[in-house]
Amino acid sequence: MVKVLAFSGSTRNGSYNQALVENAAEAAKAAGAEVTVISLADYAMPIFNEDEESEYGMPERAQAFKQLLIDHDAFLIASPEYNSSYPALLKNAIDWASRKTSDDEPMLAAYKDKVIGLMAASPGGLGGMRVLAVLRMLLQNIMSVVIPLQVSVANAADKFDDNGKLTDETARKQLTNLTKQLVSMAQKLNAG
Repeated sequence: MVKVLAFSGSTRNGSYNQALVENAAEAAKAAGAEVTVISLADYAMPIFNEDEESEYGMPERAQAFKQLLIDHDAFLIASPEYNSSYPALLKNAIDWASRKTSDDEPMLAAYKDKVIGLMAASPGGLGGMRVLAVLRMLLQNIMSVVIPLQVSVANAADKFDDNGKLTDETARKQLTNLTKQLVSMAQKLNAG
């Protein structure tokens, strides 16, 4: 069974992106995956600094996050858009998990050949579309397989109910298609 890790680049209370990734996680379960949903708030890490890494090693929470990535076949990532890019919180977590912790560890062990589905939600009219392009580029550059389909939920304040459930039928169908594609691609890569 494909193991999927789902998280967002936001730790804000009531985050649309955390709600979106939780809805995607439900869709991935329906597509046959085993899904783990986390919040990056539970994996607080210092800003990456190579001098501190050399002196103290990888922080415990960064190592725990990295191990989660290694232990899963695929990721669902929802990101807010900050000035047309991803937030520092998400970039910092990605950077820490890209670091080797031993000489015999393969390069980019947390990312190589991992299948990733991207999504964004925003109260604005573009739905975070601009962040998806730069996040896709970053993840492909660290050897991940980012599926072509992506989901962007515009005017997000009107698309979720009070319990964080996505109410927009078009977006729900897009999440279903995204997660089916993600699980299928991960199954094919695992079989090979």
